[in-house]
Amino acid sequence: MWTYIYFALFFGTFVALLVVLNAFTKKVSELERQRAEIEVEEDRVFDFLHGLGEAFSEGVRSSELHRLIVESAVRILDAHGGVLYLADKNDSTLSPAFISKGCPPMVEVPRHILEQSAVTSVALESYLRLHPVRRGEGIIGKCWETGQVRVLESSDDDAGTGGVTSALVGPLIYRRKILGVLGLANGPMSTPFGVADLKVFKAITEQGAFALYNEVVYLEAGEKKRMDHDLEIAREIQGILLPSSPPEFPGYELSGVNIPARQVSGDYFDYIRMDPTRLGVVIADVSGKGVPASLIMAMCRSVLRSEATDRTSASEVLRRVNEQLYPDIKEDMFISMAYLILDLDGRQTTLARAGHDAPLLYRAATKEVEKLTPKGMALGIDSGEVFNRVCADFSFTLEKGDCILLYTDGATEALDQEGMEYGLPRLVQGLQASAPHGAASVVRFVADEVKNFVGLHPQHDDITLIAIAKT
Repeated sequence: MWTYIYFALFFGTFVALLVVLNAFTKKVSELERQRAEIEVEEDRVFDFLHGLGEAFSEGVRSSELHRLIVESAVRILDAHGGVLYLADKNDSTLSPAFISKGCPPMVEVPRHILEQSAVTSVALESYLRLHPVRRGEGIIGKCWETGQVRVLESSDDDAGTGGVTSALVGPLIYRRKILGVLGLANGPMSTPFGVADLKVFKAITEQGAFALYNEVVYLEAGEKKRMDHDLEIAREIQGILLPSSPPEFPGYELSGVNIPARQVSGDYFDYIRMDPTRLGVVIADVSGKGVPASLIMAMCRSVLRSEATDRTSASEVLRRVNEQLYPDIKEDMFISMAYLILDLDGRQTTLARAGHDAPLLYRAATKEVEKLTPKGMALGIDSGEVFNRVCADFSFTLEKGDCILLYTDGATEALDQEGMEYGLPRLVQGLQASAPHGAASVVRFVADEVKNFVGLHPQHDDITLIAIAKT
């Protein structure tokens, strides 16, 4: 009896071990299968990443990158075809960036287009390549609306038209922004997409979104480089338009400087030799900064030079300049200007002002500074009816040691790190301190004072200074 019991126990243990061993073997086989699937998935994703990496290393164009994303996804997942739609700048529609050849339509197609496509594929291809997609419209639009990766079969209500039996659609999301939608489609003769395909597809959409974002950064960097190059050329050209050094004019010392806030400046200053005994000096400030202001400045320079040479009245010059510039200046732009004429034959200096900051006059005899405030409104605001009435000549006498400082508001409105303005009182003090040493000293001293006052705070406006000392 004990023998029977021992045999039964042994046999039961043996059977249990076989069951456990069989279960273990199945578990190992399952793990091996899963590991093999993971390796296949990893290889497929690596294949996609490798293609993107090579593309970026070669400086791929946008159209080529879009094609690469779709065709690589189609090849890796053995799909019938694929599409890539990208969101516009306003996120209002998706536009087709690339549609692989022969891809079944993944958007709703009007019946008349389908009827035409039965005869020729041209109508359908044209429609798909030109038709933008809105949120919720067809497979692509619904994916954009939900922001979810989906596997669709032909039995689904929104599986599309035109022979799509299985589809994968997913948003390309980077930093919580949907850049576009990638879709893969299988036709009737293809194998439906499975769970393993979905895992790989999710990885492709993630890496595709990263590639698209890098493309934007790359393009913006390239565009910025081109713009910087163009602006550098514009700055060089503007440097030619501004005087490189002051002219020699007996009895006077002149000095001027322009310090742009950006690559190009909207400030303008110039010396205009009218004849052997008269010299025109002008300073101007175009509203705004950067390229638009610099273009208006160049136009202003051309007009002023053509009008100044044969006129002895400073105000008449400004009237003529306003008359020519007014029709071509936008409503939200204007030019402030101060124009004076130095005359060797007489002791009178003539000044006219078109809405510009009042020039400062240092009197050597009293060491006091006075503001020169003839009336006048900015150029480009009025066609002439009001401008011509208020603009007038203002004449004054310069004695030996006197000094005039012309400036733009970039100097007085320069801000320090606390948001405090340099201000007119500091400018007056700077003129008083430096005027006894000549015009060049004034410009150098004031420019250094403004720079030291601002410190590390970025310059927000162009600065122009002109000093005229009577010797």
